[in-house]
Amino acid sequence: MKPCILLIEDDSDMRELVAGHLEHSGFDVQRAEDGVKGQALAMQTIPDLILLDLMLPKVDGLTLCQRLRRDERTARIPILMLTALGSTKDKVSGFNSGADDYLAKPFDLEELQVRIKALLRRSERAPLSTKHNEILSYGPLTLVPERFEAFWFDEPVRLTHLEFELLHCLLQRHGQTVAPSLILKEVWGYEPDDDIETIRVHVRHLRTKLEPDPRKPRFIKTVYGAGYCLELPIGAQLEELATMVREARRQRQAPGGSPQAA
Repeated sequence: MKPCILLIEDDSDMRELVAGHLEHSGFDVQRAEDGVKGQALAMQTIPDLILLDLMLPKVDGLTLCQRLRRDERTARIPILMLTALGSTKDKVSGFNSGADDYLAKPFDLEELQVRIKALLRRSERAPLSTKHNEILSYGPLTLVPERFEAFWFDEPVRLTHLEFELLHCLLQRHGQTVAPSLILKEVWGYEPDDDIETIRVHVRHLRTKLEPDPRKPRFIKTVYGAGYCLELPIGAQLEELATMVREARRQRQAPGGSPQAA
């Protein structure tokens, strides 16, 4: 069966150019010219991947991305955002709204296809450990590949596929500094030039879920100029930190509470 891609793009020439190229490459492409129709088609067809333009009539791409992420039916569909706005601020906005990847216009159609295939491979595969029903665990962290879930100080934490794979990548090299180029290759499946902001946004999301104070990370550390290092406590440190982590989670979940920004 052909992978189904939903293309939500208001520019008719761009829409037909991209759709034609993808259909010629073996994809089934559904088209939508605005955010309202795009949301309806996403719910009806449950595509394998969504190509989402940022500047859309009726409902803009950021708002639509947030809506798709909130709905259980579409929450885990990979979303690749396409936009003429290519600044770092725009990329951060896209990732914060729930996009998995971001491609600025004008783009090369072959590059688009590489990004699509990388996202589809990641969404279709479970980590290697799933084959043996392993649970990856160290100190207070346990990863459950079957559900793309983490147990953090004995409490479940819901992760996106990207967050899970980023954490999995760091856990395999616990205590070591992992270079951004290796993270991009293992987690995103391609090697874009200097796309460090992609990693920074998702590290920030992970810290919001795991750190007592994301602004002063204890576990996911930045090694400036070199990458990121996951340092997890064991032994006597665990009990003290467990109390701190649980209290921070309780405060965030209290009425009026919200995760702190990294």
